[in-house]
Order: sequence, then C-alpha cells, then structure tokens
Amino acid sequence: MSFSIDKGKTANRVEMAVCCFKEGLSCSQAILSTYGQVLGIDKVTALKISAPFGGGMARMGETCGAVTGAFMVIGLKYAVSKEEKEKLYGLINKFAEKFKSKNGSILCKELLGYNIGTAEGMKAVREKGLIDTLCPKLVRDAAEILEEIL
Repeated sequence: MSFSIDKGKTANRVEMAVCCFKEGLSCSQAILSTYGQVLGIDKVTALKISAPFGGGMARMGETCGAVTGAFMVIGLKYAVSKEEKEKLYGLINKFAEKFKSKNGSILCKELLGYNIGTAEGMKAVREKGLIDTLCPKLVRDAAEILEEIL
C-alpha cells in the first residue's frame, strides 16, 4: 500500500513543520505530525511515536530528530513488503546523503556543536540560541528533502 502526497501543498507542509517546531514540538514530532496525517496516522499517535526521538534520541545527541522523523515518514509511505523495504532503504540513504550535504552531519551533537545530553552542552545550546535558530533550519531542510523524495 502506498499513500499519495499532493505536491501542490509542498510549501504549506514545509512551513507547517517549521511552525510546529517553533510552537514547542520536538524536531521529530514536527516532521512526523505534519506528514503522518497525510500518510494515514493521526496527529496524537504521530506525536506519541515521535516523542522519544527529539534531541538526537531523547537528548542523547545521536541522529537528529528531524532526520528520524523523516525516516518514519518515508517508512510510513514505503515499508509494507519485502520488495518495498529495499526501496525504503535506498530512499533513507538518499535522504541522509542530502541532509548531510546541506548540514555536514545527521548527528544532533555534531549539528549543534554541543552534546545536549549534558547540562553544560544544553546550557551552551540555549545560551547561543541554537534551538531557536539552527533547529528550525534543520526541520525545514528535512521537510524540503522529504518533499523531493516523496
């Protein structure tokens, strides 16, 4: 089963994802809640599923939440059968390469330059305003790449 994404609403979805992040959702929640509804998952379920992935997996600084949110979206669209899984993995790798080429990494601690899993790292990120400046850009980049891939 494959769901369709209306290409005419691209800008709206990208802006919606960024807006959701700015309104307080985590990066992973902003992406999955925006795209999940189009792919058959209700907003509350999307928020619950994606909640642990913000801050690079529960603030561990690992894979960026915007990236993991996008991976979940791609999975919702393509991962049903064994054959589709191969396509899925190819698309995930394509997404990751595009994100890396725009941002240098897919790892939260590398993107932010600090490990937000530590009190010192979180303090530095907050003092520098990175959650308000860099993170919305990362959500936007993830959404724009999703639009290309989907």
